[in-house]
Amino acid sequence: MTDDALIDRFRAILGARNVVTDTAEHERYIHDTRGLYTGQTPAILKPGSTAEVAAILKLASDTATPIVPQGGNTGHVAGQVPRTGLNDFVLSLERMNRIRDVDPVGNVLVTEAGTILSDIHTAAEKVDRLFPLSLGSQGTAQIGGNLSTNAGGTAVLAYGNMRQLCLGLEVVLPTGEIWNGLRRLKKDNTGYDLRDLFIGAEGTLGVITAAVLKLFPRPAGHQVAVAGVADPAAALTLFSIATRRGGPALTGFEIMARIGIDFTVRHIPGVREPLETPQPWYVLIDISSADRQESAEAIVTGILEEALSEGLVADAVIAQNETQRRAFWHMRESMSLAQKPEGGSIKHDVSVPVAAIPAFMAEADAAVMAMMPGARICAFGHMGDGNIHYNISQPAGADKQAFLDRWHEVSDRVHAIVRAHGGSISAEHGIGQLKRDELAAIREPIEIDLMQRIKAAFDPAGIMNPEKVLQRRG
Repeated sequence: MTDDALIDRFRAILGARNVVTDTAEHERYIHDTRGLYTGQTPAILKPGSTAEVAAILKLASDTATPIVPQGGNTGHVAGQVPRTGLNDFVLSLERMNRIRDVDPVGNVLVTEAGTILSDIHTAAEKVDRLFPLSLGSQGTAQIGGNLSTNAGGTAVLAYGNMRQLCLGLEVVLPTGEIWNGLRRLKKDNTGYDLRDLFIGAEGTLGVITAAVLKLFPRPAGHQVAVAGVADPAAALTLFSIATRRGGPALTGFEIMARIGIDFTVRHIPGVREPLETPQPWYVLIDISSADRQESAEAIVTGILEEALSEGLVADAVIAQNETQRRAFWHMRESMSLAQKPEGGSIKHDVSVPVAAIPAFMAEADAAVMAMMPGARICAFGHMGDGNIHYNISQPAGADKQAFLDRWHEVSDRVHAIVRAHGGSISAEHGIGQLKRDELAAIREPIEIDLMQRIKAAFDPAGIMNPEKVLQRRG
């Protein structure tokens, strides 16, 4: 079938205005956030209902038409970007943005996949509840994409990632069949957990169209502090103190290299130096109390007093109000964006056992500097759950493209160190196109074979996000 004839059939399903063929309007859908991949598409398909998604996928299966589901296009591994010259149609969920129900008694929220994460936060706040997933891109990221990549964010330490924050899903299968799994139960041991197959599958098994999300009571007290430490080993010892003193109230523990502070102060409006005297490394400690503000403040004060008495912390500041608490988090969440004006950046989203973070950092730093003298290593991330964003900015004045051309060479070395410490090459961003071939090389053959079998069972026509996560079989 020709593109024109196929597009006409999609128009019959969605209406002409919801099938976008103007290539100028395609620009925001065909590039990844890091500028590494650019795709092509005959059209952007914009369904407004689950039934329309089902009709799209049924037609796509019948005509062997590749479909690339896309949320807010904030993913970092190009899983949401169409390929070049292969007739991939982008299926955008942006029109499916209705919050269907908010139940503060059952502590659940039911929403469609195209709902922006910050809108979910707002809906939860209106009933005095919390949805804890927090990301730097939460103003544009859509919950369907968060689910499809099993996003983590800054509160995994206390609340878990999207698998822990989701009770049920509605999914359209590649055949056009609809699975209504929008269950609100916290206990349900009736057979295979299909929900967990689709969460983290990056749109390769079907299209998530709605979800039941867990809500939590809003903390009565909240306090944030920033502390300066000598190195990751000192940060690890501080984490032990914070864990012991904070217990379940410890909701965030972030580590940041000094250069990351430099970049954010230099390039992000409104960000200021957090401490009077610059420190080699910084830690952000976030405490949420269930009873009152004074409890959160007492926990933070106790953590810092013990750390100062042991010489672990050189300087620290406790937020004086909510504005300052938000400012500290804004500084941390802006670090990736702040690297862009500094030129090329080779980024890694890795996890290692928490106790191995200092050793990993030291070994990776030595390896990178040996390969690329003058490289500026901007490491930061969720130390509390072992997830480090190990980013490398180009040497000052270096050629950006020549630097980026070494992405896979450098990543292979960094990821080898990660694996030597029993870690993962993808902690929360997914596999997509960027890490697909590496996944095939490092996973046991039986694991890849099982994934391929699952893919074939759910998507016999091979239309769902082809060549993402898994290499094409055969």
